[in-house]
Amino acid sequence: MPQPDSIQATIDDLSAQGIHSILTQFCDLHGVAKGKLVPLDDLKEWVENGAGFAGPSIWGTGLGRFGARSEYYGRVQVESLRPLPWLHGVAHAVCDGFAGGEPLATCSRQLLKRQLSRLQARGWTLWVGIEPEFFLLRQDEQGDWHGADSRDRLSKPSYDLKAIHRNHAFLDNMRQTLTQLGFRLQQIDHEDACGQYEINYCFHSALEAADHYMLFKMAAHAVAQQHGCVFSCMPKPFAAMPGSGLHFHMSITDAQGQAIFQDKSDALQLSPTAYSFIAGLLQHADALSALCAPSVNSYKRLACSDSASGSTWSPVWKAYGDNNRTCLVRSVAGRLEWRLPDPSCNVYAAIAATLAAGLDGIDQGTIAPAPCDEDLYERFASGQAMPARLPRDLSAALDALASDTVLMDAVGQDFCQQFLAIKRQEWSGFSQSVSDWELRRYAGFY
Repeated sequence: MPQPDSIQATIDDLSAQGIHSILTQFCDLHGVAKGKLVPLDDLKEWVENGAGFAGPSIWGTGLGRFGARSEYYGRVQVESLRPLPWLHGVAHAVCDGFAGGEPLATCSRQLLKRQLSRLQARGWTLWVGIEPEFFLLRQDEQGDWHGADSRDRLSKPSYDLKAIHRNHAFLDNMRQTLTQLGFRLQQIDHEDACGQYEINYCFHSALEAADHYMLFKMAAHAVAQQHGCVFSCMPKPFAAMPGSGLHFHMSITDAQGQAIFQDKSDALQLSPTAYSFIAGLLQHADALSALCAPSVNSYKRLACSDSASGSTWSPVWKAYGDNNRTCLVRSVAGRLEWRLPDPSCNVYAAIAATLAAGLDGIDQGTIAPAPCDEDLYERFASGQAMPARLPRDLSAALDALASDTVLMDAVGQDFCQQFLAIKRQEWSGFSQSVSDWELRRYAGFY
């Protein structure tokens, strides 16, 4: 807990920058940023006790409507405070969830911190580089969604510079905003679908990586709105185009800073620990799908379908390989790229579950299968036998999570039960809806 003198020093420093309010931000079960504005002068209260919220008004807390544990308190993490470029006079603060004076088991940030404590007990640190892919969309007067750039229509649009030029105002505004927030940018490019972009920035320790991604999304929503469009984390808004992933580049260092996944004498430059971590990911991949690809739409991306660009990178099959983007796990010079997550995930829960699965592989000494050294999409097209594939829809993924008691126990039963209940309602709502496709196919058919 920060000392009163340091809290007052923080107040004085932020006040000198023209800050008068704090946006106390937490994350609901869906991975959506929530919060409220509170006065900077009461920072000590927000750090020690937290900003209060009605617990049942937040997705997935599991809190009741009365009693001491009906209130959700978001405790400000002082080190996260930083001015927001798009809200004059306001500083952003990441919050941990508490109820009844105790860490809240259904808070996804607390969930990740508990997993990381398991690593800390071993003297290990998890590093995560997150690759945000997203769409820029607009909604017309009829309520239909389209790409924000009507001239972005190439059949193979990856790295299209004409689209970069047309949308440079948004992209440069993002560059300026993220730089002001302390991000170290690495690249900005047009991705493989029309209207799709990727902005990459430097990796961080796992908790910082999740916090930064939440801040990235908040910035992107604000900047897109300024430019008359919508920043979309929908995994696959257009059927004939590739979808968006949220790949995690992961490595672990020991107390001496040595990379425990790396062994340069190995053909893939991977250590036995890395192979066991991979084996854990593959063993729990079906259950992980629910937490890493948690929307109905996620499984439109996780399909071995054709795309207008002629390329697809969807990680459908449970396999790994050296620099192999057709696999669920891609190894790159002694680190692992986990290609399952998409931007509709709760990033804290997805990293926590991924780490729990990998640690189970390490602790059990699970043996990884042989690496894949071929294009799995070409193999699929040729009719050969394939590795096992991921669940085909959200319902199957939820069933897999519910039956994976090892992963559920490791991640946390409280959070997982809330997640399953809410997501099963989501699936039920989808299953009972009638789509345009059904009307076109069946309305006059019979």
